[in-house]
Amino acid sequence: MTDPATGYRVLARKYRPQTFAEVIGQDAMVRTLSNAIAESRIAQAFILTGVRGIGKTTTARIIARALNCIGADGSGGPTISPCGQCVHCRSIAEDRHVDVIEMDAASRTSVDDIRDLTEGVRYRPVSARYKVYIIDEVHMLSKSAFNALLKTLEEPPPDVKFVFATTEVHKVPVTVLSRCQRFSLRRISIEQLIAHYREIAAKEAVEITPAALALIARAADGSVRDGLSLLDQAIALSRGRIEEAAVRDMLGIADRGLVFDLFEAVVKGDAKSALAQMQSLYQGGADPLMVLQDMLELTHFVTRLKLAPEAGSGDALEEGDRDRAHPLAEALSMPVLTRAWQMLMKGIEEVRNAPVPGQAAEMALIRLAYVADLPVPAELVRALTDTGTAFSGAPNAPSPPLGERVGVRGQTAVSAETSSPAFGLTPSSTLSRGA
Repeated sequence: MTDPATGYRVLARKYRPQTFAEVIGQDAMVRTLSNAIAESRIAQAFILTGVRGIGKTTTARIIARALNCIGADGSGGPTISPCGQCVHCRSIAEDRHVDVIEMDAASRTSVDDIRDLTEGVRYRPVSARYKVYIIDEVHMLSKSAFNALLKTLEEPPPDVKFVFATTEVHKVPVTVLSRCQRFSLRRISIEQLIAHYREIAAKEAVEITPAALALIARAADGSVRDGLSLLDQAIALSRGRIEEAAVRDMLGIADRGLVFDLFEAVVKGDAKSALAQMQSLYQGGADPLMVLQDMLELTHFVTRLKLAPEAGSGDALEEGDRDRAHPLAEALSMPVLTRAWQMLMKGIEEVRNAPVPGQAAEMALIRLAYVADLPVPAELVRALTDTGTAFSGAPNAPSPPLGERVGVRGQTAVSAETSSPAFGLTPSSTLSRGA
């Protein structure tokens, strides 16, 4: 986007790829298209799928340029490397080519819109080699609109190509998918995003720390555009040098070490400390939902370490967590970790729907701390069986008293549990339980 007063363009547009060589992380698609163009085996329709901000519309425009490029001297043919200088390359890049028609299916969903489009298919291109129709968010078309498109899509004129883009390919009818050559654009890896954003920051003469880059790449979740928007925001926030703390404040992310402290307090059953730390994070600007999501991610990482001790090695984001996560992986059992995962998932859902998210997050932490020294079901059954209070095998054995049968923080099951806490860590006595 260009500001008429300053001439500024947001990074997502300024650094939009113009050729396939500039597209990152989509090697299979680039190789397929390169071979198809080189051998003149160009399909009549393509469908590009993937998450938002992964480059679907950008790729569609590159395809249009590749098919219509005539080279700097005006005598070239379809090429995988558009020159960017000929009249077609320039006009397509500026979204003003009469033979490249873009349509947003999210706002034009009716059958009449598609009929208007198919009416234009009958006419030859005005100046380009191919008339290219780019339909974004194609899954939003109505059933009647898809039906109106089918016949044209199956047998279009030789000088017409269709390129569809969608984030929800499962909503596109199979009859349409079968008529298209499909490319599934992959999420970009964190390492590739870090390298890409580092290069852009250098071009913008902005200094950014590796930790801040890693945070932005992680928050991008595989989407190049989302990460560029965050980098744009971070540049405006920091004015010259981007530090990790500034990015954390911007994203509402808690410091990783503080998340470890909170997780350890919870698994020790220290509810008072956990609530105090949560309050401190909240006052520091951390989003309660993000805190629980960080704890969920940490639970997943600890579980991976328990099953595969080499997990996270070589990962720029996880390498620093390994030393502190290893003791937790050794101390916590698999049933306990899966229970923590389930309770955090439930807590995240409650925080999303709660009128006061901070309170819902605190209640989730209290529940986690409360079960810290509770036995897992298998240990409870084993303890009851060993003491003869359950599964005795005697058909007429009298039932034990209610308190002994349930084992409410008392004699039978818990005596064994207190000597070997469920979380493998020393429970805190600061939270009164039972009653």
